[in-house]
Amino acid sequence: MFTIDSIANKFRISYFLFALLLCSTFVSIFMYAEMRIEQDLVKGPLLQQLQLSQRQHGEQAAYTANPGIKIYRYDSAPENLKKIANGTVQEIRVTVNNQAGNTKTNLHFFSHQQNEQHYILTYLEDIEMVMVMENYPVLAIFEGLEDIFADALKIAVVLSLLIAALFSHLSSKQIIKPLLDLKQAVETDHQNLTELTHLPSEVGVLARAIDEKNHKLEQYLKREQLFTGDVSHELRTPLTIIMGASEVLASQLEDNSRLSEFANRISTTAKETSETISALLLLSRAPEQLDTPQTSINTIALDEVSRLRYLLRHKPVSCKVVADTDYVAYVRPELLKMALGNLIKNAFQYTDDGEVIVTIDSEKITVSDTGLGIPEIMMPLLYERFERLNDINTGDQVEGSGLGLSIVQRITAHMGWQLTHQANKTGGSTFSVYYNK
Repeated sequence: MFTIDSIANKFRISYFLFALLLCSTFVSIFMYAEMRIEQDLVKGPLLQQLQLSQRQHGEQAAYTANPGIKIYRYDSAPENLKKIANGTVQEIRVTVNNQAGNTKTNLHFFSHQQNEQHYILTYLEDIEMVMVMENYPVLAIFEGLEDIFADALKIAVVLSLLIAALFSHLSSKQIIKPLLDLKQAVETDHQNLTELTHLPSEVGVLARAIDEKNHKLEQYLKREQLFTGDVSHELRTPLTIIMGASEVLASQLEDNSRLSEFANRISTTAKETSETISALLLLSRAPEQLDTPQTSINTIALDEVSRLRYLLRHKPVSCKVVADTDYVAYVRPELLKMALGNLIKNAFQYTDDGEVIVTIDSEKITVSDTGLGIPEIMMPLLYERFERLNDINTGDQVEGSGLGLSIVQRITAHMGWQLTHQANKTGGSTFSVYYNK
């Protein structure tokens, strides 16, 4: 498919246009030279004929000489010639009657000042006419060669453009080849890129810049992975102790339901925190390094709605999960739980009246609410970290960290899914996660 954005095609077009401009220049030079030569060749015999006619016939209003030459005194010349004639040889198309019938040919003419008398000299262009001009054979030769030169010039222009197109096609491949090698080296492995960094050309400079940037990114990713792993390791030990202690405490408070509820909440929160740490650790790995078991979307959605329902206490808000069958996705359950949990938590937190509906089908998971909605001014920053909504009534920032949507967007991108947002006509927002892409 031809596209103007391609570097190779830009080079081909530029080379072809250059060849076209060069041919146009040469054609213009040839046509100018041909015109000047023809003018000089025409003037010579006509001026000679003027002197000859004056000697033979004296001063007359018009002289007619065969073949095809006619000289007018200016006051006796046709009006159309008087209007346009000057010292430069010009030509116009005319129709003449001859033995073959009406024939179109060129009439050459120019004006000439001799002493105080002004003349207009003309002749009809005709191969038979010029061939019999024995005293001036150069014009006859030129008239015969003019068409040959014109045809040769047309052929030369066409061949030049074809050669330019072929040469630009072949040379563009050679120019683009180093860039294609660089692209392949970047996509394959570090070793091939290292080989290109030693080139002295512009490709070598570009390869060295990419190699340095890759090195910095590798160091950054390594530090992030080490940090995530260290945090995960350091937090899991105290979380394990908290979970164990809360279970022991709960077993000893079975007779006190109020205190037992607090102990169970401590245990549940510690488990959720441990799962969150596991999900963050999974995000630090490359997607191809993750195993993706078959995970029930319905189960995780129902669990997250149940876990976060406490946010709807004292609110006239209903929530339901809609699915006509049990849908599954090949994904790590920790990541799906974190993504859906953040969307459902936002819907619960920012909806004060109405309903929240979680809909699951074969293509997407949709979380729709009747809450605050997202102002148009916030749309460009929708997935930016630490960006929070403002309450439309008070103008104050709504409670939250501003990380939820950023985390969801990162998770969906990590899994190769797509996250979209749409404002509801009646208020609120609808977020859709397309998992079957």
